[in-house]
Amino acid sequence: MRIIVVLTIMLSVLGSVAFAQDYPIKPVPFTAVKVTDDFWAPRIMRNYKVTIPIALEQCYKTGRVDNFLIAGKLKKGKFLTEYPFDDTDIYKILEGASYSLQTYPDKQLEAQLDTLIYYITKAQEPDGYLFTNRTIAKDSGRLHAWVGKQRWEKDPDLSHELYNSGHLYEAAVAHFQATGKRSLLDVATKNADLVYKDFVVGGLKYYPGHQIIEMGLVKLYRATNNKKYRTLPNISWTSARGQRV
Repeated sequence: MRIIVVLTIMLSVLGSVAFAQDYPIKPVPFTAVKVTDDFWAPRIMRNYKVTIPIALEQCYKTGRVDNFLIAGKLKKGKFLTEYPFDDTDIYKILEGASYSLQTYPDKQLEAQLDTLIYYITKAQEPDGYLFTNRTIAKDSGRLHAWVGKQRWEKDPDLSHELYNSGHLYEAAVAHFQATGKRSLLDVATKNADLVYKDFVVGGLKYYPGHQIIEMGLVKLYRATNNKKYRTLPNISWTSARGQRV
């Protein structure tokens, strides 16, 4: 029995050390990989030539880009799309296009991403909050039905504020790895610092409706080595849910 207790304590300590140091097996950065096979390589090329241009075009056509312009006071108007998570379509195309730039460098595409990032920077509120529906609603008074009167309070339901943040972080890390530019990474860390301030320092107990922010924070931690981003989900959302998410 004593041996079992000692082994249990040792495994617990080793597990804590491993958690503190990140996982023992880490992913290979996409910047270190080049795919040249007959199956995936043509699909990656098609993504670059066809899918990314179409996705960018649709983000402009459907008002997703305009939401950032309006939130950033670069254009007048109301929130133009159906859902508060529509912000993430911009982040997702930024992430995907960043992956593509690593394989197929393209100055024109890179410039398009720089423009989108400029719009995102303008839409971000001074304290780091980034959620175009609420920012636009300050002027229009038209909060989406899924969004609470206070920041974050409806995230366990449908507001998607933390979901949006998670996709922002993933896009920012991909863009930083592919281009070396910190423009979007600085937006992401400013937002993550606010989340830490509100949930850890401020003690908010709302948990995220999706796990994407946890994945985004891990990537953000690995890109910046800021321990706050590694510990945030474990400190805050564990107590909110009663279990580790």
